[in-house]
Amino acid sequence: MYLKTLTMRGFKSFASATTLHLEPGITAVVGPNGSGKSNVVDALSWVMGEQGAKSLRGGTMQDVIFAGTSGRPPLGRAEVSLTIDNTDGVLPIEYTEVTISRTLFRSGGSEYAINGESCRLLDIQELLSDTGMGKEMHVIVGQGRLDSVLQATPEDRRGFIEEAAGVLKHRRRKEKALRKLEATAANLARLQDLTGEIRRQLGPLARQADVARRAQVVQADLRDARARLLADDLAQLRAAAEAASTDTAQITAQLTKAEAEQDAARRTLASLEQAAAGAAPRIGAATDTWYRLSSARERLRALVDVAAERARLLGGPGEDAAASADRSDDDGRDPESLMARAKQAREAEAELAGERDEAKATLTEAEEARGEAETTERSAEHALAAVHRAVADRREGLARLTGQVAERRSRLEGAQRELDRIHQAEEDARARIEKAQLEFESLEREVAGAEDGEEDLDSVFETASDALDAAEEKVAELEQTLRQAESERDAATSRADALALGLSASEAAPGEDVEGILGPLPDHLDVEADWADAVAAALGPLAAAFVVQSLDAGVTAIRGAREAESGKVRLVVAADPGADAPAVPADLPDGVVAAAGVVTAKGELGPTLARLLERVVLTDDLAAARAAVAARPEWTAVTRLGDVVGAGYVFGGGGEESSVLTLHAAHEEALAAVAEATARAEATRFALGPAGEAVEAARAEAKSALDALHASDAEMSAVTERLGRLRQTIRDAGTEVERSGPAREQAEAALAEHRTALTDLTERLELAGREPEEAEADLERATLERDEAAGKARAARAHETDMRLALRTVEERVGALAGRAASLESAARAERAARQAAAERAEKRRRQAAVADEVVQRATEGVAVADRAVEKAAEVRAAAEAERADREQVTARVRGEIAELDANLLRLRDAAHREDLARAEQALRVEQAEQRSIEELGIDPEVLLEEFGPLVLIPSTEPVADGEEPPEPTPFVRVEQEKRLAKAEKDLARLGKVNPLALEEHAALEERHKFLTEQLADLTRSREDLLQIVRDIDVRVEEVFTSAFHDTAEQFEKVFPRLFPGGEGKLVLTDPSDMLATGIEIEARPAGKKVKRLSLLSGGERSLTAVALLVAIFTARPSPFYVMDEVEAALDDVNLGRLIEIFAELQLSSQLIVITHQKRTMEVADALYGVTMRGGLSTVISQRLERDSA
Repeated sequence: MYLKTLTMRGFKSFASATTLHLEPGITAVVGPNGSGKSNVVDALSWVMGEQGAKSLRGGTMQDVIFAGTSGRPPLGRAEVSLTIDNTDGVLPIEYTEVTISRTLFRSGGSEYAINGESCRLLDIQELLSDTGMGKEMHVIVGQGRLDSVLQATPEDRRGFIEEAAGVLKHRRRKEKALRKLEATAANLARLQDLTGEIRRQLGPLARQADVARRAQVVQADLRDARARLLADDLAQLRAAAEAASTDTAQITAQLTKAEAEQDAARRTLASLEQAAAGAAPRIGAATDTWYRLSSARERLRALVDVAAERARLLGGPGEDAAASADRSDDDGRDPESLMARAKQAREAEAELAGERDEAKATLTEAEEARGEAETTERSAEHALAAVHRAVADRREGLARLTGQVAERRSRLEGAQRELDRIHQAEEDARARIEKAQLEFESLEREVAGAEDGEEDLDSVFETASDALDAAEEKVAELEQTLRQAESERDAATSRADALALGLSASEAAPGEDVEGILGPLPDHLDVEADWADAVAAALGPLAAAFVVQSLDAGVTAIRGAREAESGKVRLVVAADPGADAPAVPADLPDGVVAAAGVVTAKGELGPTLARLLERVVLTDDLAAARAAVAARPEWTAVTRLGDVVGAGYVFGGGGEESSVLTLHAAHEEALAAVAEATARAEATRFALGPAGEAVEAARAEAKSALDALHASDAEMSAVTERLGRLRQTIRDAGTEVERSGPAREQAEAALAEHRTALTDLTERLELAGREPEEAEADLERATLERDEAAGKARAARAHETDMRLALRTVEERVGALAGRAASLESAARAERAARQAAAERAEKRRRQAAVADEVVQRATEGVAVADRAVEKAAEVRAAAEAERADREQVTARVRGEIAELDANLLRLRDAAHREDLARAEQALRVEQAEQRSIEELGIDPEVLLEEFGPLVLIPSTEPVADGEEPPEPTPFVRVEQEKRLAKAEKDLARLGKVNPLALEEHAALEERHKFLTEQLADLTRSREDLLQIVRDIDVRVEEVFTSAFHDTAEQFEKVFPRLFPGGEGKLVLTDPSDMLATGIEIEARPAGKKVKRLSLLSGGERSLTAVALLVAIFTARPSPFYVMDEVEAALDDVNLGRLIEIFAELQLSSQLIVITHQKRTMEVADALYGVTMRGGLSTVISQRLERDSA
């Protein structure tokens, strides 16, 4: 086996993929310092599993990845592959070639592979360990390795030999077995603790299981008796419910008949009321007609009086005629004279207006003449300037002028295009503004409508939120009430249970088979609460006694208690019903009451109780008791707190437990509190249902309102956003239009400028193109025309000024005349209107007098007609009133009948309601019984009646011996089943507390104990097996190491004299008695020296001694290859020759890779690899050396 190839990619200075093809023999790797030779050694160590970054001459493991240079970036991973020739099968793998590869990523992840298959680092170490290569890497002797070998501890030197001998694999197995032993010890201790704890629990749990087993039998009997009694109750309740249903049906039939009669009467009343309602408008109309006719008659009479008086007043002469005559005498105010004077003024004004028009026309002609003259003058000036420019242009040259014309024409076209573009942009912007404005207005209308809806949604949401808050508050109040009621119920139940336990503990019951026992004495007494302790003290031990029917029954019970040794039994015998009770003491002092007066006995116990308390009185305190006994020595006085005072004895004080009567009273009070709290809790729970539904409904409504509000908000936001965009569009388009205004004006000005300039240049070009003689003539002609046009323009301006002054004079005269004529015409019109108004008033008085006479006549006739109409309307009104009175009488009678029917119907409905209540109460009892069947027994009510009903025979529960027939079933007898139930309850009470899960828990715990016991046995066996493995490994390690050490020591004694002629060296064990832990010391004495300590040797001697140790290991336990990194650097030529001889011997059995600078070492190599570095990158050059056969 030998190394075949080594491929490095991204490892340290080997950035590119570099492959070294290695062959058996000696391979020398040479190159200058820092070229990367030692990186080859690091690559070999790394790919074979080296985990120490310092061993690879780095700070962290990521330092092995190529870090980059100035010309090449860093890489993200390092990869090294080592191919080993395994033709001889040294490696325990079925391949003739084995490739080990390792990859490290800069992120920290790493991968291992064997022949391309992913594997673990442990797999690679185990594969190489049998060849003598391990984590100590003694086959790779790097720089400084020799000194570390010398400075190693004895235990580290032992590790070198163990690695070469393949012992490290066994040591790893031993360490693994020891770790398992530690884990096993912890598990074993835990299992032992668990097993012991379970054994301790099994005893008490077995006893509980036995009690639970007996309780199951008693509970079955209890359940059967309870089911049969409940089935009997349910059958009786259902029978009563059916009977109640029959009564209800009869009442329902009567109620239906009464309702039908009532409906018929109501229909009759309705028809009468409908007829009355139909007649009411007629009566009202008749009454209204009578009132209106009477009113009209009175108005006509008043009209006759008023018209007669008005005719009298209008019959005399008026004042208007006299005023008209007076006004006609004033000629100066005659309308005709005023109009004539106004006409004269108007004619004069017309003449002046004509003159004004002529003056205006003359002024217009003068203005036009002046304008034409000035235009002619400007044209002449322009022509003269053009001629002058033409002369200048001729001098400057026609070519330049032609270029100016072309340039100006081009500018004119560009200005026209720019103006067209600005116009189009303005039209587009205005179109956008118009479109956006329309959409904006539409959206504003939508927003206005949405805001109204938003207010409605807000109101709906607030209302729903308030409703939800109110509903939740109500639910919270109800839940608080329910919790309080349940808490009070639980507290009262606990108190009642505790008191019941106290009562049961204080009651020593007689035998169960004793006849005539009526129960505890407190159950037969009603004691006033404040006197319970006093009555209990008065009764003494009998307060906890039981009541029996007769003295014989009491004697029998005592005899049975003595035979059963069940303790002391106290009994009170009920008296004969006919027996007389002693009289209650009379004439008691103040503050003293008879004991028999505060106690009420039930049943036949009254006389007996009276005899027991015959001479007992009750007082509030000891002083009153002492006074009562002093007055009547035969009395026994008992205080409210239970202190007893008699003639010759007193007992009492504190420290005793509460009496039975006190406990009984407290128990009754607690039961009443339980019932009251339970009723309150049930009522609250019943109210919680609708309240919870109201909360859910309110919550759903609030959520719906909130969703609608959110949707509206989202819609409003979207609309607002759209409005904002439209507003921005309008602003942008408006800004664009505003900006285009100045641009358009500039473009128009530029266009006009270019057009004018082009016209001038064109004219200049035409003029410049003429002959010189023509140009001179044109210049002279233009000058004359300019002077002539200037003179005409001056004359036209002067004529215009004269005409403007003449027009102003005429207009002032026309204004003065126009005011006079208008004043005269206004005065004439006013006078004419006054005279016409006077005439009209006179005519109007005449007509009014005639009308008044006519009105008097016609009104008198109307009064007569109205009198007749009023009489007829009064007759119609009286008839309608009589008809209404008859109808009201019939209606009153029908209403009386309806009242009687209503009373009868109310009575029937009350009866039906009582029947409904009784039926509902009966149904509630049935439902409660059915609910008890489900809750207490877990049986459907129908199944309960079918299997446990009163008609079902009861099978015998007595055990039957083998071969015997079971007893016949017996019919249901309620009393027997009640006794059976009471007996089962007492048996169950005697068993005490029962753990219903004890049977299952005991079985499960027993099964767990069995399982843990088996596991404990398995764990003990596993521990013994591991200890045996450790012992076997120790034996194997001791054998292998002993053999390897002796072989190595033997080879060291041979190699050392060869490197140190005349010297002596040997390996010594530090503790030969313990071959598993002993270390190894080196004794080296070169020739001529007596020292043996390695620290006293020279540097070369130390290196040769280390080499001697490594060569001894290599020879004793050869490895497939060895790597030497400049191990001969500190040797002189003589010692170098000796080392080379040893290299030559080693190459016979192993492959050697030597990093060297020595020429002599290179000469013995079979192949050379030269390593160079350029730009921070290492490259390799190979050369195979051919040796002479000599």
